[in-house]
Amino acid sequence: MEAELRAVRQPMFWAAVAYSSGIIAGAHAWRPASWWVAAGTAFLGAGIYFVQRRKWLGWSLALGAFFLAGALHIQLHGPAAVLDTKLQPFDGQEVEITAHVIRDGRLREEERNEVRQSVDVETEEIVTDEGAYARIRTGVRLGIYGTHSRGETSTSSMRVLHYGERVRIPVKLRMPRNFRNPGAFDYREYLAENGIGALGSAKADDVKLLPGFAGNRVELWRGRVHASIIAKIHELWPAPQAALIDAMVIGEEAFIDRDTRADFQRSGTYHVLVVSGMNVTILAFVAFWSLRCMRLGETNATLLTILWCVAYAFLTEVGAPVWRATLMCAIYLCTRLLYRDRSKLNALGLAALGLLVWNPRQLFTASFQMTFLCVFIVAAIALPVTERTSQLYGRALAHWDAEDYGPKLPPRVAQFRLDLRMVGERIGHFLGESWALGLVRGLIVFCLRAFELLLVSAVMQMGLALPMAYYFHRATTIGLPANIAVVPLTQLLMPAAVATIALGYVSLVLAKLPAMVTAFALQAITGTIRGLGGLRLADLRVATPSLTMMLAACGALVLAMLCVRRRAALASEGLAALLLSALALAFVPPQPRVRAGTLELTSIDVGEGDSILLVMPEGKTLLIDAGGPIWGAGSQLDFGEDVVAPYLWTRGISRLDAVAISHGHSDHIGGMAAILKDFRPRELWVGLLPPSRALDALLAEAHALGIQVVRHWEGDEFSLGGARVNVLFPPRDWPVGLEPKNNDSMVLQVSYGQTSALLEGDAEKAVERRIASLEHPKADLLKVGHHGSATSTTPEILDSVRPRFAVISVGFRTAFGLPKPDVLRRLQDFGVHVYRTDLNGAVTFYLDGQSVTPRLATLP
Repeated sequence: MEAELRAVRQPMFWAAVAYSSGIIAGAHAWRPASWWVAAGTAFLGAGIYFVQRRKWLGWSLALGAFFLAGALHIQLHGPAAVLDTKLQPFDGQEVEITAHVIRDGRLREEERNEVRQSVDVETEEIVTDEGAYARIRTGVRLGIYGTHSRGETSTSSMRVLHYGERVRIPVKLRMPRNFRNPGAFDYREYLAENGIGALGSAKADDVKLLPGFAGNRVELWRGRVHASIIAKIHELWPAPQAALIDAMVIGEEAFIDRDTRADFQRSGTYHVLVVSGMNVTILAFVAFWSLRCMRLGETNATLLTILWCVAYAFLTEVGAPVWRATLMCAIYLCTRLLYRDRSKLNALGLAALGLLVWNPRQLFTASFQMTFLCVFIVAAIALPVTERTSQLYGRALAHWDAEDYGPKLPPRVAQFRLDLRMVGERIGHFLGESWALGLVRGLIVFCLRAFELLLVSAVMQMGLALPMAYYFHRATTIGLPANIAVVPLTQLLMPAAVATIALGYVSLVLAKLPAMVTAFALQAITGTIRGLGGLRLADLRVATPSLTMMLAACGALVLAMLCVRRRAALASEGLAALLLSALALAFVPPQPRVRAGTLELTSIDVGEGDSILLVMPEGKTLLIDAGGPIWGAGSQLDFGEDVVAPYLWTRGISRLDAVAISHGHSDHIGGMAAILKDFRPRELWVGLLPPSRALDALLAEAHALGIQVVRHWEGDEFSLGGARVNVLFPPRDWPVGLEPKNNDSMVLQVSYGQTSALLEGDAEKAVERRIASLEHPKADLLKVGHHGSATSTTPEILDSVRPRFAVISVGFRTAFGLPKPDVLRRLQDFGVHVYRTDLNGAVTFYLDGQSVTPRLATLP
């Protein structure tokens, strides 16, 4: 192995790093624009002056100028996208809108023979029930609902709306709302970035098509070609395979179910499921290679490959990620054409600078960071390692038949070549010398390529450990073996699928062979992912890393980059540091952010549902309920995975000591299955268990995960982490109904010192009166029963408990009108200070044994 690789100059890369650092600084430290301009001018002038005198100082000052330019740019660019609130006056109202379609509708099968079409429209006119008229232009994301009978397909029961069509629809509008918990996904900003200002729901039977077209003809053509390709895919492959090919080849994820998506995420191969930089790279390589085989010149092949990548990005409708990959591919091909094949990091820096100049706020998106980090890891770490290993020894295989080539190689490589030829000559006694030498060379080429794939996959998994932990809370422990199998199969699948689709427009017979190759590759990919993704080790979830851990991981990445071109010992140490940082992110949990010596109760905002986190004085944790959709209705959200878990991870909580379900209604247990998988509690507490598929499935999941199921009854009393838990309901002899009911609720009183909290679940009047008459509980904090419904919070329970504080877990502007005014008035009459998750978001109460201190969540 060479002692040290030749240093490569990377001015554009370091300029992009400085510019990015300036953007980060400018986003967090505001200064007047004149301040940045003056400082930048001074740095630039000084850099020009010193560049010929003290070169290192001149370049340092120039990088400082890039830093200041980035800070100035982000402050001039302004804040992130802001939601358009033109429709705020119509929030919650039924209105009739005249609009035109700006994104083709997507159909999705729901439960109970229901079909839902999601479509984006731009409003033109709005008419209220009172006849008020307004001309407003803003984006609305509509959910159009319909039904279909058995045997009827969704597409035959509901017409798909296409770009440019004009419609008139009665719609119920609502403004989008985030779950107000730390760590929650910013849905409002996401919609704002996509030009959507409001949400709406409508019935399919009420949609009326209007004459005329509104929009861009180029976009209309693109949408039609996109839809035609999807239709052709579904004609060529069965539905399950077509759904995956839609996502992998053309970026259409409408037919991908949540379980399939989770399988790819668990195995660390999600980049295969979505159109990403890898797809663009594979297709660009195949296109360039094919054009060169057709004897096109280097320049023409490069230009046609770039045009092919641009056309592919245009058709996919994926947006920024694929356009970024296309830009990077174009820059790389152009630099290669200019004989600068070693300037990969410069090409990366130039692409990053171009995109950040266009929109500096891209720097803060996970997609941008991971796209460039992937390329950085390959170019700055993996390729230098291959240069001193597989590429170096691969030179021994060049000019294989030439006898005089060996002396021109480095001594160890020449010896390696000589040893291989000697092995080939010995095998030649049995196969013939020509065949034997060819066989030896082929085997070594295969081994070197396998080593490169293993190396790149391993370095990629280590380098991406930090963003995977921070953004997705996953440690892809099986990512290495999964990618070793899946990436080559994807390299086979992508060109085969594109060839199948193209031939499908000519002849279905001609398309059969590449379709079979595509199906083989796809089955191998899905089989690998399901096999490895099903392992328990694959589903390792991690909390948000601490700042110290994130800085250490970034330091390890930089160290690996700086050391990899140095002596072999230093290069090994850099890679070892990267490996240790990845292992620490996966297996060293952060310190949970809790207050020692206090009992903490947090009512998490889950909309119209319940989820309560209890942190005991000694640090043990208990989660009661995990939210969920009302009445078990179909929802695109998994409340456990998408709402409750992000809050827990943001708090640094990786494991729970126990979870409890108050009763079997879906708005309490709908998210609990994900919580069991993600946090692996030791115990699951349950009370009454009426017949219920959802409850049975949850208990089966707990048993499969090795979680102990504990039944608790009235009269149970025990300690947990320094707090006292009393079970006030249900008694063992309470009658069990034929389905879950509110009065199945397990009622707990949790105490610490002289302070306590009463947690009612959805208990109603009969249970409250029983508890008040038999237990006479006193508590400082009351979790109001049944979301503030009139069925609960009786005068008897309030008179007994005499709480100082109460918290109501309730959805914003629910159809049930909760909390009821009578309940709020009753609480006010008893002098109770009321907090509500619909108005206050997540609410935390600290019980220190003497007093209770409420605190609202701090949101960005």
